[in-house]
Amino acid sequence: MYLNIGQDTVILDKDILGIFDLDNTTVMKSTREYINTASKKGECITVSFEELPKSFVVTTKDNDRKVYISPFNTSTIFKRLKANI
Repeated sequence: MYLNIGQDTVILDKDILGIFDLDNTTVMKSTREYINTASKKGECITVSFEELPKSFVVTTKDNDRKVYISPFNTSTIFKRLKANI
């Protein structure tokens, strides 16, 4: 099933590796480095520029990794994910 993570961006739920809260995870240096590296490699996609980012979703499909920066809380994404099941 498809999952809307903000604006008009949808991803396949089976491709999700993890959903992370930006406030809690970016405190760690390793997470900041992970996001920076993904951004430099062109793997980072910001879903909305109008709202503050609240979470990031890591996906992979055929060894193609993407990191989506979403304006939705992790709880909102999890609720949408559960509704698809």
